Amino acid sequence: MLNNIIGGIIGIGGLGLFLGIMLFRVPALPLIIICVGVMALLVWDLLLALRQETEKRNS
Repeated sequence: MLNNIIGGIIGIGGLGLFLGIMLFRVPALPLIIICVGVMALLVWDLLLALRQETEKRNS
C-alpha cells in the first residue's frame, strides 16, 4: 500500500508540475479546464485504488 501511495504522489506531482509549466506558457481557458479535470481524475483514481487495496486487506 505504501508503494502505491508514494508512487501515486510522485506521479501526480510530476504531472502537476508539467501541466503547471504548460499552463504558465499557454494560459488558455479550455486548456485550464482540461488540466484541472485531468488532475481531479488522477486524484480520484488514486483514492479508489487505495480504497480497494484497503478493502482487500481487511477481508
